Amino acid sequence: MKLFAGLGNPGARYAANRHNIGFMAVERIAADHGFTPWRSKFSAEISEGRLGSEKVVLLKPQSYMNRSGQPVGEAMRFYKLAPADLVVFHDELDLSPGRMRLKQGGGHAGHNGLRSIHEHIGPDHARVRLGIGHPGHKDRVSAYVLSDFAKADADWLEALLCGISDGAKALAKGDGPSFANAVALRTSPPRKTSSTRPAAAAQAPAPVQEDKRSPLQKLMDRFR
Repeated sequence: MKLFAGLGNPGARYAANRHNIGFMAVERIAADHGFTPWRSKFSAEISEGRLGSEKVVLLKPQSYMNRSGQPVGEAMRFYKLAPADLVVFHDELDLSPGRMRLKQGGGHAGHNGLRSIHEHIGPDHARVRLGIGHPGHKDRVSAYVLSDFAKADADWLEALLCGISDGAKALAKGDGPSFANAVALRTSPPRKTSSTRPAAAAQAPAPVQEDKRSPLQKLMDRFR
């Protein structure tokens, strides 16, 4: 069994914020893979289903970002899960918009949601880092992550969420490379090559025939 926790803040006010891309990711998985309706449990909203042969619980903490660890830890204790069974989806300032990196363990890099989870269960879990870009200066970070995605972000955001849903079964199975490949096929699809070839006759000039007539013959032919 796996626990997929998406990080964000509860309520309509924050629903479209950059900080809530973790919520968006697990919501897309639930919608595309026939999971149960969301219900309240563990100070969170949860949805249950299967990804391939693996039972998966999706979780959205309702305790606000900086207290995400409490509901995540409570769910893990209830289901008797180890840190290796947890995957956390969260926004990542240090990745360009639309980029994704799968990481196992490591520090929280100042992310308040991860910091809280580390306090409750430690760092030895997988995380799906979802790039939202950086505003350019640390003083602008808070306002940036708590503002909505711009209309210009719609295309790459949709591609990223589709890729996550496409690769969800591989992620649940522990197949990180296949998951990453599924995301890449959506966010960086291979370029199409043209198979159209110009007609040979249109490319090659007609051969010039050498005029072997004598000057007298040329003159006579003009008056024929």
